[in-house]
Amino acid sequence: MAFNHSYNTAKPVMSTIETNKVLKNTYFLLAMTLAFSAVTAGISMAMNLPYFMGLVFSLIAFGVLFVVNKKADSASGVAWVFAFTGLMGAGLGPILNYYAAMPNGPLLIMQALGSTALIFFGLSAYALTTKKDFSFMGGFLTVGLIVVIIASLVNLFIGSSVTFMVINAAVVLIMSGLILFDTSRIINGGETNYIRATVALYLNVYNLFTSLLHLLGASDD
Repeated sequence: MAFNHSYNTAKPVMSTIETNKVLKNTYFLLAMTLAFSAVTAGISMAMNLPYFMGLVFSLIAFGVLFVVNKKADSASGVAWVFAFTGLMGAGLGPILNYYAAMPNGPLLIMQALGSTALIFFGLSAYALTTKKDFSFMGGFLTVGLIVVIIASLVNLFIGSSVTFMVINAAVVLIMSGLILFDTSRIINGGETNYIRATVALYLNVYNLFTSLLHLLGASDD
């Protein structure tokens, strides 16, 4: 990934064209991968896969993620993105089945989906219309992610439901910040590869949805 700091008069026009192309390709691929994830999640739910299989799919997906980043500049990159998001969707199936089995399960899932869509479109629209540079948030968000990961590992042994809700609330805030951060990077030329941009936004949406679902489910339980 290269950064171009040229200031000739022709560059701003070209830069705008390239930025719009990256944005268009990113949102198109994001929509396709989210739809594909929904299909694989539906298949996983229909097969009633156990929770550990969902964990296996997710672990394999993160292994594939390294391949995606390596192949992002090649023609095969798109295929690897679909492999990654398909596995992530399959890994989500058992979690969705767990919440779907609750008395208000289907409603909880729809509420989480609706809230995720509202947050994503609202923040994306804000970043696109204001064109503000949110790169200053990078350090704070990275620290936040590290804290959340450590807290999650600790809570595996503690098993505190309050800590679980606090962690997921923190993830919602961090993912919201990352949506602004990653969208801003595309707009301001910090990310010129639409495959990497798609993966970043996909993970933001995925984690935002699952954390909202956990929060809604814990509140309803």
